[in-house]
Amino acid sequence: MSHAVIAVPAGLERRFASLAPAGLGLEVVTGGASRGESVARGLDAVGSELVAVHDAARPLITPELIDAVCARLFDHPEAAGVIAAAPITDTVKQVEGDAIVATEDRDRLWAAQTPQAFRTVALRDAHAGEPQAAATDDAMLVERTGGTVLIEPAPPENLKVTTAADLRVAEMLLARR
Repeated sequence: MSHAVIAVPAGLERRFASLAPAGLGLEVVTGGASRGESVARGLDAVGSELVAVHDAARPLITPELIDAVCARLFDHPEAAGVIAAAPITDTVKQVEGDAIVATEDRDRLWAAQTPQAFRTVALRDAHAGEPQAAATDDAMLVERTGGTVLIEPAPPENLKVTTAADLRVAEMLLARR
């Protein structure tokens, strides 16, 4: 049986608990004031050796991507984590004020995504040692504690929905599935 923990806004716990599909052990916890705090609260309910973290802002996740991220972590026992990521295609500029001060080498830059899988102890240690509110993803916290985090290439369809235009693209992609 699969098990999932989701962190939801206060007051919505029962609503989300009722949405669990058959065969899924679901535990619903109250989320925190920040993404990092919500992950930390969810971690309190995890009893497994490995944990995968996923943001609801990426609704087009596939079981294949989750499996690939977890498989890479299983295959690399020296790694503390593995994240889904995509190479960036835009040219990235560093700016001070309104002036460009540097251009980054995009051949070395990847956009971090979820899911992100970790050895549970490594993620717990990372959350204990860093201010959670400052973390934009969990890999950042694990990296800062010295843990090695690998990447698993993600398909373009694993997009983040943050704008109305993103939502329209997601709807089109879902219609094609």
